[in-house]
Amino acid sequence: MAIEDLIIDNREDGLFRVNRQAFTDENILNEERDKIFNSCWLYAGHESEFNEENTFVSRKVGGRPIILTRAEDNQIRAFFNACSHRGNTVCREKSGKTKAFRCFYHSWSFNIKGALVGLPGPDAYSPNWNREEMGLPKVPRVESYRGLVFVCYDENVMPLTEYLGRSREYIDLMLDYSDAESEIAQGEQNYSMRANWKLLVENSFDSYHGVPTHGRYFGKFLNDIKLGNGSWSDVSDGDSLGGKGIALDNGHALTENPARPTPLQIKSADELAAIKAKLTEKFGEERAQRITGFNRNIFIFPNTFLIAYWRTVRTFYPVQPDYMEINAWCLVPKSDSEELRQSRLENFISFLGPAGFGTPDDVAALEGCQRGFSATSHPQGWSDISRGMGKEVADSTDERQMRTFWRQWKTIMSQRDNASEGQ
Repeated sequence: MAIEDLIIDNREDGLFRVNRQAFTDENILNEERDKIFNSCWLYAGHESEFNEENTFVSRKVGGRPIILTRAEDNQIRAFFNACSHRGNTVCREKSGKTKAFRCFYHSWSFNIKGALVGLPGPDAYSPNWNREEMGLPKVPRVESYRGLVFVCYDENVMPLTEYLGRSREYIDLMLDYSDAESEIAQGEQNYSMRANWKLLVENSFDSYHGVPTHGRYFGKFLNDIKLGNGSWSDVSDGDSLGGKGIALDNGHALTENPARPTPLQIKSADELAAIKAKLTEKFGEERAQRITGFNRNIFIFPNTFLIAYWRTVRTFYPVQPDYMEINAWCLVPKSDSEELRQSRLENFISFLGPAGFGTPDDVAALEGCQRGFSATSHPQGWSDISRGMGKEVADSTDERQMRTFWRQWKTIMSQRDNASEGQ
């Protein structure tokens, strides 16, 4: 099926459906790599992870190994983690401090700015061989917004602030939660899932599934720690949470729900109240309430989520149509006391990650969907994403935010096909 035929977007009748071939076809995944992951801004890391001179982090971003560095000029740089000589991996550590990267294959060495600074037997090369051309290959674009570092493999992409668009308003609300800057807590979560990556996009801001899927957490755990009564136990399957599903520009979207009590309030109620008082003094009562009074799952197209309830940054990338790799970090205010920092980390791991209450449920659900697609991936197999379609104001348990993603996905995936047809 053509990309245009994979999505039914009937606004008049309030019907939105996605053909399940979009989740199973290898050719579609190859197009996604080219048209989406090679062309959109991708979250790569946080400035706090390499905030000193001659520090670095290395990881895969959009399926490609890269190195993020900071030199003595305080400039953030991004390089592909491949030696310019024969392509071997140059940096084998996840993070650290160094003045040079040395490829173990032939001992070519590169400084923190990516320049080739040493190699065995340089006299063996002809006068036309130019050392300056042999530095580490640069990632075409790297930019930062409030400490969040993004890269793009397309030199001609729009500036990051323009790409983020209206999502910056909600990113600011999440990051303004403290009178200090935020930082990534030490460590990260890395795991995989045998499901298509777009299922995790849908799932990560799907309030509709929260209570029925995560009953152990919302129905039992929170009750056991005395947070259920009057806060979570009154919510039944399919109930409105009193929030909104919000569509933004460039495929970004979010869910926004009124804040309910969290496990943090048991251990850190006084400190949290003091933080809110400082925010009120700094921003005024109205903005302080917008910052503290709501939990938001903010989606940055195509594969990044900022999850306020658990102070989480999550990204994921497809390896196969039915297999993805996921990375998650805890983003916390620098000004937290040790006790509040520990409480935030406990809150983070209680739900998210391979051993949390929530992630194993989501893995089971999404892998179950993927198995089901094998029975219904023919042209008659469709997933319905019509909930709340036609509403002027969508509830967070509706699916407006998912339709926003799919419409941007269709626009990008169809763009070059249409251009080719016109030639």
